[in-house]
Amino acid sequence: MTNPTVRMARWSARHPWRAITGWLLFVALCLGAGITIGGNPAAGEDFWIGEAGRAEAIATEGGLQQKPVERVLIHTRTGTGALDQEQAAAAARDIGDRMRRLPEVASVAEPMPASDGSALRVDITMRGAELDGKKHVDALLAQTAAVQDAYPRLWLEEVGSPSISKGVEKLRGDDLARTEIIALPITLLTLLLVFSSIVMAVVPLLLALSSIIAAVGLSMIASHLFPDAGVGTNVILLIGLAVGVDYTLFYLKREREERLKADGSLSSQAVVEVAAATSGRAVVVSGLAVAVSSATLFLADDVIFSSIATGAILVSLVAVLSSLTVLPALLATLGVRAERRKARKAARAVARGRAPRVRRPRTGAGRLTAAVLRPTAKHPLATLAVATLAMVALALPVLNLNLTDMGRETHSRAIGAMQTYDRMTATYPELKAMHQVVVRADAERGEEVEGALRDLAGRAARSTAVSGPPVIRTSPDGRITMLEMAVPHFVSTDEARNSLEQVRGTHIPATVGALPGAEVAVTGDVARYADYPAHQKQKLPLIIGALLLVTFAMTVWAFRSVVLGLVGLALNLLSAFASLGLLVLVFQNEWAEGVLDFDSTGSIGSRVPLFLFVILFGLSMDYQVFVISRIREAAVNGTPTRQAILDGVGSSAGVVTSAAVVMVTVFASFASLHLIEMKQIGFSLAAAVLLDAFVIRVLILPSLMLLLGEWNWWPSRGMRRVRAGKSAGRQLENVG
Repeated sequence: MTNPTVRMARWSARHPWRAITGWLLFVALCLGAGITIGGNPAAGEDFWIGEAGRAEAIATEGGLQQKPVERVLIHTRTGTGALDQEQAAAAARDIGDRMRRLPEVASVAEPMPASDGSALRVDITMRGAELDGKKHVDALLAQTAAVQDAYPRLWLEEVGSPSISKGVEKLRGDDLARTEIIALPITLLTLLLVFSSIVMAVVPLLLALSSIIAAVGLSMIASHLFPDAGVGTNVILLIGLAVGVDYTLFYLKREREERLKADGSLSSQAVVEVAAATSGRAVVVSGLAVAVSSATLFLADDVIFSSIATGAILVSLVAVLSSLTVLPALLATLGVRAERRKARKAARAVARGRAPRVRRPRTGAGRLTAAVLRPTAKHPLATLAVATLAMVALALPVLNLNLTDMGRETHSRAIGAMQTYDRMTATYPELKAMHQVVVRADAERGEEVEGALRDLAGRAARSTAVSGPPVIRTSPDGRITMLEMAVPHFVSTDEARNSLEQVRGTHIPATVGALPGAEVAVTGDVARYADYPAHQKQKLPLIIGALLLVTFAMTVWAFRSVVLGLVGLALNLLSAFASLGLLVLVFQNEWAEGVLDFDSTGSIGSRVPLFLFVILFGLSMDYQVFVISRIREAAVNGTPTRQAILDGVGSSAGVVTSAAVVMVTVFASFASLHLIEMKQIGFSLAAAVLLDAFVIRVLILPSLMLLLGEWNWWPSRGMRRVRAGKSAGRQLENVG
């Protein structure tokens, strides 16, 4: 009762209003500081990966970096006849004149007719960095709309990376708002069923939301160390609502149990201290596990994963802090009020000549849990074998896992710009993708480099790897030269990948790659698409190894048991692979498209497995720590290991199930998003939590621990001493 967790809870319980006020000030300070300092969004160079990233660095050095480009498509609607060439040309001139007057525009290209004469295209290059285009694209869209009004017989549409990015951002915001509408009421309803009290149901939700607000503010500050790739807030909302409610739920359930056991013999403050000594420690260990597990994502050397790690670490630690400070204060305050209500009810009952109603604490497993545990207790080996084989069967589809980066063409068609993109690429196939070969050499070798690049372009054209005329650009100092070649295939197709392999593996070595002293690298849409998954696959063993190590270390530290550390690793891996197998089964095939509202790409997003493993390992520690803490607590108190396992699993099953329902609700709401990668993440995490809570913790964990017996605690000398002391005490009592 003297550890820091209890001391913090004790102070908060004895000074509730100071603790509550302090928490509100902390949340306001975090948010205020974040808004004042502002966020630091990731720049283009933060996304550079592999050879494509090296090529973009060289191109940027020569001022040849990618610029934000918008394209206006001038055509007619289906069924309205052929394009009026004179009107189309007039509209193109109008577009050019209007766009050139905008400060956001750097240049406007000459109109480009479609090969079949069905359309005219005007390319507009914007000023500034590629990622900044979405901030200023509204002015261009407004001019396109004005020209459309002036030429009602034509159909003018604008699309490009800036307008698509803006559309994706808006859709993501709308989707997140919808997830809140779905997740919050269901979470509140779940908590109402658990506590049968509106106040007790609202407390976890409010604390989770306040933790999210504080973490968002802190993430703005942290973004100056780890730039925000635009996913930080999504992760904070996803993880924060889940763990924030869970941690509070664990604490609340234990406080309620202790209050009923005490039956008035302990004050509200003392009850809170007892809960802090048990569930409070479990919450700290769980939160640290999520934070440490998430930190392994920094090893990915990727700005997106750095943003994910930062958000997950901040929100989990803030949620732990709320559980240790403001939650005890709220529980003590509510407990005092509950005691007063109980005293008033008892007084009224006595005045009416009735005996006061005594509520007995509910102990042990519920009926459903007891029914599940009964065969587990009788036949642990059979239960372990059947449940493990079922999980392995779910994991088998992982053998067919196909990882790819999600290209632009995979974005939802609920985005208006993507519908325009489809029409643009159908009319101008050469806009589907591009190869960019970048060469750095001495300026006096410019003609030699350019000649080699023209030879490369000719070879690529003859092999049908590219289409259209090549474009060669040179930096002002003549040191950097770039060859751009259009690829008439989407980046996700085999044709596009084969084209990249030909350029990198065949054409470059035979041409510009043979020039001594010249540095050559390939970037472009296809290269970016190919290099990112390759980078992730390269980093995956390192991150998984670090994840296994820290998870093992956390479990051993928490329970002083190497055996439990190994058990935790095995069960987490089993849960992760089973959920990943389900993900492959659902998303790489087409049978679930109608159910989950998506178009299968035949692949899994390259970020999803790594995100799933890291976050799941952290979240699984929640349940593992809570369940094993109950088991260990009973064992320390002298209960035989077998009975301690059954009692611990049975008494924790209700709160684990409730916590799982909350998490699944949050994650499943993300499965309804339009963005395919977020949908895959939501589905996989929801499946993983379901399997972890209802198969791993109720069937596999107890059966495995029953088979291990006293070996569960090896090599914990402290456990042996405690159990030996309890045994000696019972023998002395029997002798007496």
